[in-house]
Amino acid sequence: MVADSGLTGAAGPAPAGREADLRLKKGVLWMKPPNQKGILVTGAAGFIGSHLCERLLAEKHTVIGLDNFDDFYDPAIKRKNISACLANGSFSLIEGDIRNADCLEFVFGQHPCEMIVHLAAKAGVRPSITDPPGYCSVNVNGTITLLEAAKKFGVKKLIFGSSSSVYGNNKKVPFSETDNVDYPISPYAATKKAGELICHTYSHLHGIDVACLRFFTAYGPRQRPDLAIHKFSRLIESGKPIPVFGDGSMKRDFTYIDDIIDGVMGAVKNCSGYEVYNLGEETPVRLDDLIAAIEKALGRKGSIERLPMQPGDVIQTYADVSKARKKLAYQPKTDLKTGLAEFVKWLRGRKA
Repeated sequence: MVADSGLTGAAGPAPAGREADLRLKKGVLWMKPPNQKGILVTGAAGFIGSHLCERLLAEKHTVIGLDNFDDFYDPAIKRKNISACLANGSFSLIEGDIRNADCLEFVFGQHPCEMIVHLAAKAGVRPSITDPPGYCSVNVNGTITLLEAAKKFGVKKLIFGSSSSVYGNNKKVPFSETDNVDYPISPYAATKKAGELICHTYSHLHGIDVACLRFFTAYGPRQRPDLAIHKFSRLIESGKPIPVFGDGSMKRDFTYIDDIIDGVMGAVKNCSGYEVYNLGEETPVRLDDLIAAIEKALGRKGSIERLPMQPGDVIQTYADVSKARKKLAYQPKTDLKTGLAEFVKWLRGRKA
């Protein structure tokens, strides 16, 4: 990954005219940003992470992105996600793993951070059922390694990307942050609950301000290709059947990416003590109604392949966001019709 001149490697060439320093330590690529405190975003090249980096840069923050470009889906997609940020002189990218303490020590040692937004994780409910150790390694051990580095280098604010999956099959709706979440039904959900508890422990022992954000089914441009809206849209466009698990009655509180990022930015600006927040739209949608809405947005009908319900899938999600409204000034405003139109525009634009 070391080049003879300039800044090159997996992240691509550095923008012209930008001071750059390439160092290699245990497989870590370092791109030196301006000399001021920044915000470290883990999972920076992912769906939510790349949108967040763009918003932070637009609001004039210095941003350090950390991503290991895991092959859960094509790493080239993630490199494209983050490509616009690389053109900004206030952004730097480190290719490394949150489980690597040497990597984190190098990152924090080279660049002081005022805050961490921790989005790096192994994602997905169904895949977690076949690989519980892998999910525990990244989502639990990786989070502990990151918190240890934060403690060592005096970083006192952390935003933790959690998930609505922690609610399991909670019968009370809408889901509130005060509900009991002791009964996850997938390893992924269990690791996210564990992450929240670990964050609370470090907040209590070491005075780290933490906001845990429970994301409710984020969608929009750059959504992961394995997730329902993206997957269903591609299949309908290509004339292939949509696999539907169950009778179509399961419900999800689909949340547009711009609303998710508004919520994260609210937490960035209001992170104090230890808090948990739901970030959703407060509008659960049946799966069969979602498919009909996607068909309308695409202007094409799809065919459905009915399959049994899958282990780990919850029956419904439904966010109560009153706490986020009050404390983070969170105001979700993108309805499903508008969000799907934006997603379809992006999806078809990629093919042009």
